[in-house]
Amino acid sequence: MRFLHTADLHIGKRLFDVNLAADQRAVLHQIADIAKKEQCDAVLIAGDIYDKPTPSAEAMGIFDTFVSELVLGGISVYAISGNHDSGERVNYLSGLIEKQGIVMRGKYEGDLYCKTLSDEYGELDLYLLPFIKPIGVKVYFPEEEIATYEEALRTVLGQAERNPDRRSVLVSHQFVMGASTCDSEEFAIGGLDAISFDAYEGFDYVALGHIHGGQKIKKNTLRYSGTPLKYSFSEALHKKSVTIVEVKEKGDVTCRPVPLSPIHDLRIVKGNYEELMDMTYSEDYVQVIVTDEEVMPDARVSLLAVFPNMLKFSVENSRTSVSWEATDSDGFENKSPLEMMEEFYCFRNNAEKMGESQREVLTELLEELEGGGA
Repeated sequence: MRFLHTADLHIGKRLFDVNLAADQRAVLHQIADIAKKEQCDAVLIAGDIYDKPTPSAEAMGIFDTFVSELVLGGISVYAISGNHDSGERVNYLSGLIEKQGIVMRGKYEGDLYCKTLSDEYGELDLYLLPFIKPIGVKVYFPEEEIATYEEALRTVLGQAERNPDRRSVLVSHQFVMGASTCDSEEFAIGGLDAISFDAYEGFDYVALGHIHGGQKIKKNTLRYSGTPLKYSFSEALHKKSVTIVEVKEKGDVTCRPVPLSPIHDLRIVKGNYEELMDMTYSEDYVQVIVTDEEVMPDARVSLLAVFPNMLKFSVENSRTSVSWEATDSDGFENKSPLEMMEEFYCFRNNAEKMGESQREVLTELLEELEGGGA
């Protein structure tokens, strides 16, 4: 049995107010092509299909095109909801479309969904578990002690009827401890949503979603596929891919990433103004960091000629890199406004002191303010 594992599509997401619809259409078409070339039996989507619980018509249309392309190519689709999705909307028409080879599980309703598949190696149980919270599981098992996400997961998996002698694959959308995270993900305060990796013991493969960087957790068969596109500059160094999973006999599982090529990469470029202006023209989504000590007032506008899709512009030099921390020991209450402004000037200008003429101007302004501007 051969699967393509992907997750966290976040269809409908905007990046610095840039509509990523074209980028998402292109990468999802690429994923469908990979699934066909790899002769996959099914595509597993491990949650966060959409970026919002109420996806736009455009976002839903993009997903519809993607799924239709797979099904018309003879590939089944098994998808669950993530923490960004509305379980009810993901479940919509699920009974009808399941007959077409599209299985959607948007909300946990007291039992662990299982679909038994068959190939030359025998039967394989494919389990789908949407994103769960303790309160959503506790309602079905009031007698159980369920206060944490891990207790919720262990309860769900422990209550399910599973045949340990049969091959089994689980699709799940949760945060497993030890995973490398980035800025574009959402977590519970205090790490309350963290789950131990051994809570997933007993499955031949676990297709995880929620973490945006593709990675294994302790072993190759417990994996996050990562997002198909970069959704924050903290992901700039990620190598986006999908995972091809081949399950042969019981315990014989191979996993390998297949890289994805976006129509626009997301990068961070850094250098002085002249170096940046000499760089090759690029329509990638970029953060530009200028390192000049004196930055031209129109530098940002000029750099748009090289990087028309510049999403973020910042300056990094000796002035901006000075570290300064205000604490109670600084004794602000014993300092005059002029003294505090002089210290702030030093902080912003790499310890350079304020000139006499600047001090005079500032003194006059402070006197005017204290006098009510009269």
